Amino acid sequence: MVDNVVHVLTDDEAWELLASVSLGRIALSVNGQPDIFPVNHHAADGRVVFRTGEGTKLSEVAVNGDVAFEADDHTDVGGWSVVVKGTARVLISTHEIAEADELPLRPWIPTLKYNYVEIAVTEISGRRFLFGPEPERYPV
Repeated sequence: MVDNVVHVLTDDEAWELLASVSLGRIALSVNGQPDIFPVNHHAADGRVVFRTGEGTKLSEVAVNGDVAFEADDHTDVGGWSVVVKGTARVLISTHEIAEADELPLRPWIPTLKYNYVEIAVTEISGRRFLFGPEPERYPV
């Protein structure tokens, strides 16, 4: 067995990695039914912001703002995953929307996404992994 194949990240390391990618997944739950959606995002200052059109994500955030968000990345030798938990809300004030418009956050597909959602992060955790072959289950 190889030692130290999983490294627990500090909060600062987790934020740095979360901010280094633009694609993540938001996990929502309404009426006991979980949903998960890929979204492009911006992470900084204790929050994650994404844009969305009218539809399921927007409706579910309005019903239950308790969410989880995950982003990850990998190379041939290892990878990482960061999970945040927090409270999501739709930005509604003109000032908040104007500030969000300045973020480096653009839709990846040619659809209109007028709504900004902010996740106020209450918890962050992350892990870095080294890849390798599975050890022998029953060593001789």
